[in-house]
Amino acid sequence: MDGKKGWNMTNPRTLPTCPDKPNCVSTQATDEGHAIAPFQYKKSCAEAKEALKAVLTTLPRTKLVDEDESYLHYEFTSLLLRFVDDVEFLFDEPTKTVHFRSASRTGYSDLGVNRKRMEQVRTLVGGKL
Repeated sequence: MDGKKGWNMTNPRTLPTCPDKPNCVSTQATDEGHAIAPFQYKKSCAEAKEALKAVLTTLPRTKLVDEDESYLHYEFTSLLLRFVDDVEFLFDEPTKTVHFRSASRTGYSDLGVNRKRMEQVRTLVGGKL
C-alpha cells in the first residue's frame, strides 16, 4: 500500500498498474487485455461503499483487509489451490465512479477469473449503488 488516504486532488490514492501478464483487470488500464469499465453510483460515496460491501460479503472466501472513506481492499481466495487475488476499489466522488483493480498475486494467467469476478460483482451491484 502506498499509505495515501482518500481520493482528492491534493493527495490522490491510485491503483497499482496491471503487470504484463493476463491475470489482472483494471478500470485505469488503457490496453484492451487489462481494461474494464468502472461502476457508476448515484448514492453518496458512503452509501455506495456500504452497498458494495454488502454485496461483497455474500461472495465466498472474501475478506476485507483495508478500508478508508473512499477505498476498499479485499482478498479473494480460490477454493481448490487457495490462490489469493487482491481486489481494490476507489470511490471518486466528483464523477460518482468506482474504479477497481482485480489481480492474481501469483502465476501468469488466471484463465479470465478476475474479469469474470468483476463482471459478476457488476451484475450483483446493479442498481444498488
